[in-house]
Amino acid sequence: MGIEGISVGHYTDLDGGTGCTVVLAPAGATASVDVRGGGPGTRETDILSPLSSIESVHAVLLTGGSAFGLAAATGVARYLEEQGHGYDTLHARVPLVPAAVIYDLGVVSASVRPGEADGYSAAAMASDEVREGSVGVGTGATVGKIAGEKGWMKGGFGAYQMKLGDGTTVVSLAVVNAIGDVLNEDGSILAGARSEDQSFLNTRSYLLGLKESPRFERAMEHTTLCVLVTDAELTKTECRQVALVAHDGMARAVSPVHTPMDGDTVFVLSAGDRSSNVFQLGAAAVDSTAASIRRAVRTADSVGGVPGLASIQSPTQSP
Repeated sequence: MGIEGISVGHYTDLDGGTGCTVVLAPAGATASVDVRGGGPGTRETDILSPLSSIESVHAVLLTGGSAFGLAAATGVARYLEEQGHGYDTLHARVPLVPAAVIYDLGVVSASVRPGEADGYSAAAMASDEVREGSVGVGTGATVGKIAGEKGWMKGGFGAYQMKLGDGTTVVSLAVVNAIGDVLNEDGSILAGARSEDQSFLNTRSYLLGLKESPRFERAMEHTTLCVLVTDAELTKTECRQVALVAHDGMARAVSPVHTPMDGDTVFVLSAGDRSSNVFQLGAAAVDSTAASIRRAVRTADSVGGVPGLASIQSPTQSP
């Protein structure tokens, strides 16, 4: 992971096509969030506002299962409580675990969703080693959904670490489950909606060429989630400023992004005492967010019949 005091754990259910991922900060991390798009599913994000009196959180959960999956956060909180971590109150230590969901119901099963026991398991297995691809919250993630299920490709979970010139570390952890396509560094399509001949449809061009409003088979079911972690010492307001800028990284790597059907969300955790600044960290946040999204699809194996780049050769680019 590269940042002291932070670990990552996955719970993966390949048979059910779902899972969850927890970013643990047991000693507490200053945090904030920025939520975009029209279809978010979250828990305890209000405490991350700079206006909230809560200064730190103890974990962030990213989970499949749509709103049902938010139950997994209770398991993360139970694990942290057992380890003696949490926000001190008069009668108990209360772990604070903000969470966000993706919609993966039906990729394999619509009735299997991460629950309390699965969140607990992900927290208990957290370590410095970060696995990528079709694991944890990325298990049932898919991308390129504009033309329906036959044209989908696998999304996944990706990680990218940067070391800045002043020695500060920035780590981006992302799950991409977008309605749009994921783009290469040169702007070409890396993974996305496919035509009948298996070439890329090009979601942006498809939308621009429509002569009437599009009708989607599904609605409110697409999301890219990111957790940025740094060992720089930031205030909640500065965490929020970095989260705002990090969405530019999503825009580099996902097209289109922040649609009415996406619940795109960026969490920022400050878990260190290094001196840095939001200008430098913002630039790093953009680059690392885009890189982690690309890694999420590059490392994704096929699941439930949805092809992943780690298992197949990429389709060709449409003109």
